[in-house]
Amino acid sequence: MCQYEKDNHEKKEYEKVRSDAVRVIAEFLEQAKLRKGDLVVIGCSTSEIAEQHIGSCSNAALGEAVFTAMYEELRHAGLAVAAQCCEHLNRALIMTAADAGRFGYEEVNVVPQPKAGGSFSTAAWKYMEDPVAVERVQAHAGIDIGDTLIGMHLKPVAVPVRIEHPVIGGAHIVCARTRAKYIGGERAHYNEELE
Repeated sequence: MCQYEKDNHEKKEYEKVRSDAVRVIAEFLEQAKLRKGDLVVIGCSTSEIAEQHIGSCSNAALGEAVFTAMYEELRHAGLAVAAQCCEHLNRALIMTAADAGRFGYEEVNVVPQPKAGGSFSTAAWKYMEDPVAVERVQAHAGIDIGDTLIGMHLKPVAVPVRIEHPVIGGAHIVCARTRAKYIGGERAHYNEELE
C-alpha cells in the first residue's frame, strides 16, 4: 500500500472511531438519567481500540479522535468529564480546574504522556481548558472503553447502562450510572426519579 493509500485508510479509520464514539455517547445519554453538572468518568485504552493488548500500543491519534468526540458531546449536554489515566499514574484523572474546584477535588502534580497515563488522558490534557490532575473522583456515571477498570471512580451504587453497540474498534465498552442508596425498611417509600 502506498503512503497516500495508507494515510487515507488511517483517516477513514479515525473518522469511524470518532463516529462510533459519538454514537456511544448518544446511546449512553439516552439511558443514564444524568442531570446537568453531573460528572462522567471515562477510561479508554487506545491499544484495545486498535485490537491490541491493553497498554501495548498507545495511539495518540486514536486518543484524540475518541476524546474530542466524547468530550464535545458530553459538554454540550452540560456534563463534567474526568478522563482516567492508566495504572502507571495510579488511575489518576484529568479534568478542568473549574470542575475539580466545584467538586472539591485536590489537584496533584502530574502531566499524562502516551506511555505514562495513556493517549486518551494525554488528549484530555491537550484539549481541556485549564486541565488538572486529581487522584480520585466519585462520578455519577462512567464509560469504560477497553476494560480500563473505572469502577473505583464511581459513586457507591453503580447500575449497568446497556448500550446497543458496546464497541469502538476492537475495544469492549461497559457503561454505568449510579443511583442514590436505598435506606429504610419495608415501610419506606422511594423517589422513582432517583432510581
